[in-house]
Amino acid sequence: MSRKPWELDFTAEPEEVAALRRIMRLHLGGWGLHEVTDAAQLCVSELVSNIITHVGAGTPATLAVSMNGTRLRIEVHDPDARALPTLVEAGVDSESGRGMALVDAVADRWGVLLHPDRKTTWCELSTQLSSSDGHSGGDRVARAAAMLGLYGVTQLSRVTAPSTLGAAVEEEAVIGVIADLLHWLQAHGRDVDEVLDRAQVKFEAELGMGWDGELISARSVAE
Repeated sequence: MSRKPWELDFTAEPEEVAALRRIMRLHLGGWGLHEVTDAAQLCVSELVSNIITHVGAGTPATLAVSMNGTRLRIEVHDPDARALPTLVEAGVDSESGRGMALVDAVADRWGVLLHPDRKTTWCELSTQLSSSDGHSGGDRVARAAAMLGLYGVTQLSRVTAPSTLGAAVEEEAVIGVIADLLHWLQAHGRDVDEVLDRAQVKFEAELGMGWDGELISARSVAE
């Protein structure tokens, strides 16, 4: 799966935070990184809010997202190299000061890079990937990827630019693999409809428990 770095210029305003969270969710969904979406959205919220609070509303800024090995890297660039984010202990009743503490709690690591004309505040989140262009989802997804590799499907995702057309072509290739398996079952005297029903039941049961066996709700799957 291709996960090319992307950037988005924005104006640091309170109303922009929700839009940036939605964009992050959409991109990570396309990257197959659903398990880190909530943490990534939180980090984006806090990093942008930090600019609004300490640099000023209306500041031009940039959100940059990439993979650093198997970690998801989130960067927020702003033009003020003097207002540095700090990790402080906020009291129970404090209404501010929690931003970087929350980032520190969910991220593997974070830091600040200073440049002559700007600063970059960044954080990195661990994923379940074995490589930067690998698949998440556990052993079953890894086995499926290995099988699809025999059909040349995995090469397809690396050479095709992420697009609706590329996704459609990949889906057709996977449908072809499934059809081959159904032909195999029929050739060996199996009841294809029964096997499909059993596979669907098994898939839905495992989806309901989460890939790692943890119970998750239908709402969280939909989100």
